[in-house]
Amino acid sequence: MLAWVVLSIVTVLALRFVPPPISAVMAQAWISARLHGDSDWKLRYRWVDWKQVAPIVPLSLMAAEDQRFPLHHGFDFEQIQKALDAADEGERLRGASTISQQVAKNLFLWNGRSFVRKGLEAWFTVLIETLWPKQRILEVYLNIAQFGDGIYGVGAAGATYFHTTPARLDAQQAALLAAVLPNPMRLRVDKPSAYVLRRAAWIRRQCEALGGIGYLPR
Repeated sequence: MLAWVVLSIVTVLALRFVPPPISAVMAQAWISARLHGDSDWKLRYRWVDWKQVAPIVPLSLMAAEDQRFPLHHGFDFEQIQKALDAADEGERLRGASTISQQVAKNLFLWNGRSFVRKGLEAWFTVLIETLWPKQRILEVYLNIAQFGDGIYGVGAAGATYFHTTPARLDAQQAALLAAVLPNPMRLRVDKPSAYVLRRAAWIRRQCEALGGIGYLPR
């Protein structure tokens, strides 16, 4: 157990400086495709440094997924309480995962629901928030988030959907990418439904309400 704890700390610390070659969720998808004989499935992932991404992209992701990201320390207890209150009133229990938690899950763990996975997610979230600056967390997130079947990160997404680089993505394109989260297998960037278009418009308004790119962590 001690060796595993030390290894996890060293791994997280190293990934503060080194781009991850792959994430656990990507590896899981690749293995699943091979086991099911899907020879046409392709993993599209290309790391892009923070300075090579238009600032509107990480801002749009924050506006869509975690508007309090610069303010919390990995767990947004305010949103968790709101989700529990809504569930008590009969609404469907909605997720309240922060960007830090999503990075922990996607980078190190597997898809699924269990107390073991949630416990490991909490552990890696604490490590990430302790050992990485906020900007690094967001940089990793925009590189490993899934935007379609086999499409991970804004580098692959920008090339696939808009035939451009992340540095040239505009506000509408960034909003469309953010709008398909967290369900990119059902929602489409290239063929946006009315719901995706409405959500993209809402994300653009939220970007303005947050104060623009000045709200990004430094």
